[in-house]
Parts: sequence; C-alpha cells; structure tokens
Amino acid sequence: MAEPINIDATKIRKKFTSFWKFFLLLFLVVVFVPKLLVTIDAGETGVYSLFGKVKDKELSSGLHIVNPLGVVTRMNIRTDEYTMSVIRGEGRKQGIDSIAALTKEGLSIDLDITVLYHLDEEEAARVYRTVGLEYEEKVIRPEIRSSIREIIAQYEAKDVYSEKREEANKKLKDTLDIKLKKRGIVLEDVLLRNVQLPVNLARTIQEKLQAEQESQKYEFIIEKETKEKQRKIIEAEGQREAQTIINESLSSNYLYYLYIKDLKDRQGTIYVPTNPSTGMPTFKELGR
Repeated sequence: MAEPINIDATKIRKKFTSFWKFFLLLFLVVVFVPKLLVTIDAGETGVYSLFGKVKDKELSSGLHIVNPLGVVTRMNIRTDEYTMSVIRGEGRKQGIDSIAALTKEGLSIDLDITVLYHLDEEEAARVYRTVGLEYEEKVIRPEIRSSIREIIAQYEAKDVYSEKREEANKKLKDTLDIKLKKRGIVLEDVLLRNVQLPVNLARTIQEKLQAEQESQKYEFIIEKETKEKQRKIIEAEGQREAQTIINESLSSNYLYYLYIKDLKDRQGTIYVPTNPSTGMPTFKELGR
C-alpha cells in the first residue's frame, strides 16, 4: 500500500506569491521604465503635463527622469517656414493661397509671402497650454494676413509693385515680429516674394516705369553733354588766357633772340647780324 504524499500548502503559497511578485515587477519595469526615462532630441523641447496640468518648465534636449504617470509632448524649435502663395501646392494649403490686400487707393492686389520662424523654447509650455500644437493655423497664419493688410493699406499699388517693396517688406517684418513675439514665436525673416496687380494696372505701371527709365537715360545724356561743354569752355578759356600772357610777355627783341639761338645750333648756318633800325646786314670794315 502506497504511502500518502504530504503537500506543504504553505510552501506552494509562498512560491506562487513570489512568482506573482516577480511577474508584477517585470510588468512594472516593462510598462513604466520607458515612461520614467525620456529623451528629448536636438531641435526639440519637451512639455510635461500631469493629470492635465501643464508644467511651466520645459524639458531641453537630453535625457530626463520624469513621473511615468505624466505625459511628455515634444515640440519642434527648429527654423520652420510658412508660405502663402498664388501657385497651387507651393504653400501649406493645396490650392491658391495668396493674400488679397487693398492698397491706399483701394485696389485689390494679391501677394505671395514666406515667413521664417521658430518656436521660442522658453515659451513652449505657454504656447502648448494656451494654443496647443496647431499654433501655425491659430497664430501665425492669422497674424500674417492681418499684418500684411495693415501695411499694404499704407502704399499705392505702383509703390508696392516697384520701388517701395523693400520698405513695405521691412515694415511688415517689424510689425509681425512684435505680434508673434507676444505669442511665444520668434520671427527670423519675412520674404514678400511676389505682387500681382490687375492686368491693366500692371501694364500701365510697366509702361510708366519704362518711360521713367528712358527719361532718366536722356537726362543723363544731357547732363553728360552739358558737363563736356563746360569742360571745353573752361579749357578754351584757359588756353586763351595762357596765350594772352605769352603774347604780352614776348617782345620782338626776345623773339629775335630765340630765333638766333635756334639758328646757332644748326650746322651750315652763318649768322649775319643786322641793323635793328634798318634791318640791313652789318659787316665790319675790312682792314680794321
């Protein structure tokens, strides 16, 4: 008859408990350790929130230990661009996305613009808290449209199209810089790339610009000829004054002296003195 097997329930219970502790620990390690250690890449900043509350301190690039129950949202702080263009697909929108603005005289013109910017790392938490991740559509785009319409209204169409475009571009950049800085965004540059006018107006402005260029060309030629004329007059007056001075300083005796001086250097030339009063040659009497 087989002997009964004694089962130690206490030992089994301890082993079972140890197994579940190990399994639970392994589960916690697998689930929470990746959330405990957070790596923020270069060109990014991390915004940490716990139970819906956003912390004010951003996580800079590098390795961070955080509460695994929280959430880290990565935000790009590299230079980015926002383009609005009349060319389909060139900007963020698929279709035509140029900006229509009214000029000083009330004409509607279309403008292409590119804005270079980056998110201020120290303001990332505030931007995330107040705007979220869609700050391009909620902040940058509306501010671009508002600023460009504000600036273009100060100029006539021909000025924006030609000689005052750079001035308008600078005013636009200064205005937009102030507005975006208040919203936690750093403006780097504004490129007013293209100005489209109504066809008839564009043709008129081109013809006017061409006429102005021709007029400036003729004015340059006239100015050049006038200066050349003045130069010749001054040169002639100088020559006349020099001739007057020479004529006044050259007596007949001095000219006669120069003539004789020139003759003595010529071979085969015999100098015969003359009587100044009669002009006849004078000779010494022979035998004297």
